[in-house]
Amino acid sequence: MRQGAQGSADTGNPWAAVGAAGAGVPSGQAQAPAPARVPQQAGAVRGEHTHSEPPLPVVPRARPVVQRASVRGQILAALRAALVAGDLRPGEVYSAPVLGERFGVSATPVREAMQQLALEGAVEVVPNRGFRVVERGVRELAELAEVRALIEVPVMLRLARTVPAERWAELRPLAEATVRAASSGCRATYAESDRGFHRAVLSLSGNEQLVQVAEDLHRRAQWPLVGGGPGTRGRADLVADAHEHTALLDALVARDLDVVRALVGEHFAGAAAAG
Repeated sequence: MRQGAQGSADTGNPWAAVGAAGAGVPSGQAQAPAPARVPQQAGAVRGEHTHSEPPLPVVPRARPVVQRASVRGQILAALRAALVAGDLRPGEVYSAPVLGERFGVSATPVREAMQQLALEGAVEVVPNRGFRVVERGVRELAELAEVRALIEVPVMLRLARTVPAERWAELRPLAEATVRAASSGCRATYAESDRGFHRAVLSLSGNEQLVQVAEDLHRRAQWPLVGGGPGTRGRADLVADAHEHTALLDALVARDLDVVRALVGEHFAGAAAAG
């Protein structure tokens, strides 16, 4: 789908997504349970051996090993949102310590998240400085749109022939959620909702590898272009894109292959032109 403009500051602040994620276990995370109390026999209280029972094993307390991974995941999600929203601008270099201060965490989880973005091609490592947001042009976006069309159009046409109408009806709430996300005017919020809808549609194919490849291409297509930062497209454009999801569902329910082909092709062509 085409990507729109960044929303205003009150409709989605990527820098506030993490909060105090680096302080202790994240809110809502279950604490490690205390080891179960085992009844002790006489003599065992004094640490003595008894001939009838073996010595009780020492049960170590479970350590909250997921804490660091949880913080890193929150930082990665926030950085992705900031990238789509245009808060991380193409060509600019950002250091992990400075970003860590914005998020209220140490530089380590930020650096790890940025390294993941480097693997995805969103940023590149600048030795002794930090990470530079990759500069992309219109040609790259057009190439991504072409590849997405080559993958998704045939899959959706096949699904239109085989998936019953009631299964498509189950996706209606996701399509409606994209309209609400578009109405917020926040580009990052809409981008996430847009990916969610496409992911749900393609998941009906039962091919997880296809879903992952399509998701990666879709995410890359949402990164900002050089000279085409936030604010270039308005809320109305986002809403129009979102309503195309419901039109696509209607065509899939009706098994109108010509309309499905035209809608999906138009979406990708429009995304490439909008940049």
